[in-house]
Amino acid sequence: MARIKTEKVVITFHTTTQAMYMEQCCKKEMGEGRLIPVPRQISAGCGMAWCAPSQARLELEQIIKTHNIEVEGVYELLL
Repeated sequence: MARIKTEKVVITFHTTTQAMYMEQCCKKEMGEGRLIPVPRQISAGCGMAWCAPSQARLELEQIIKTHNIEVEGVYELLL
């Protein structure tokens, strides 16, 4: 049985260090999501991306701004 795809926000990073920093900050701030391999639809500088439900986008953007996390891009995809 096929998995139902849902709208997700995917954040990519230039470096693995920034991806791991995002994970650390989200755990501290109770932000939604998890690290995933970068989806095929996106190319990124590193092979890791942060994925969360699309409704968490504003919260995640605030965490990024507060902690000065360097991101490569922010995408909304069906995953």
